[in-house]
Amino acid sequence: MGRGTRSGKTQKKLKIEGRLARWLVAFGFRLLQLWGRTLRYEIEDQAGVVGKPPTENYIGALWHNRLLVFPLVLRRFFPEHHGAALISASRDGDLLADAVERFGYDVVRGSSSRLGASAILQLGEVLASHGDVVITPDGPRGPAYELGPGIIFLSQKTGAPVLPVNLEYSNCWRIKSWDRFIVPRLFAKVRVIIGAPHRVRSISTPEEFEAERLRLQNAMMALVEMR
Repeated sequence: MGRGTRSGKTQKKLKIEGRLARWLVAFGFRLLQLWGRTLRYEIEDQAGVVGKPPTENYIGALWHNRLLVFPLVLRRFFPEHHGAALISASRDGDLLADAVERFGYDVVRGSSSRLGASAILQLGEVLASHGDVVITPDGPRGPAYELGPGIIFLSQKTGAPVLPVNLEYSNCWRIKSWDRFIVPRLFAKVRVIIGAPHRVRSISTPEEFEAERLRLQNAMMALVEMR
């Protein structure tokens, strides 16, 4: 879609579709795998879940700008966990959804800020079938580090606890996007910080809902060092 006019000409977004899109996803998938082999990982497991058989299913939550190498983290530290990731239903989300599926995770399409009934139902079914769910609660368009209400609705409906996750990098680039998306440099150290499981309290009023939203947002921000 056009975003406006400049010098009398309409500016349009570049559309990447069809065979070119599939080739770019395949290339990006392979590049990320090779890139990831140069990274050094350090784990801070406050929840005590790494290296143990799954005993409970979680709603994994991390901020959107930490998303890039998270599929590698899942493969490395949670090989026995399976589930689905919530990906935007936009055209941009099509490429990301394809990439996520290549890492062995299912995909549910929707927005974490406006989580519809269909997406909640699908994510609930994943959790009920002993799978985990991954959400970036400030995605897909922000504001950065502002938790959307969808994850609270999902946790309240399913009873599944939220597992806050954060990734910190010793050396990285920052992209000029709405969330200053983070790309680790080659051979950087990645600190994977897993917070204690967060259980959403019973909610009956809008004020209680907002208090729970802020409580989870603060729990996630407590893990963040580089903003």
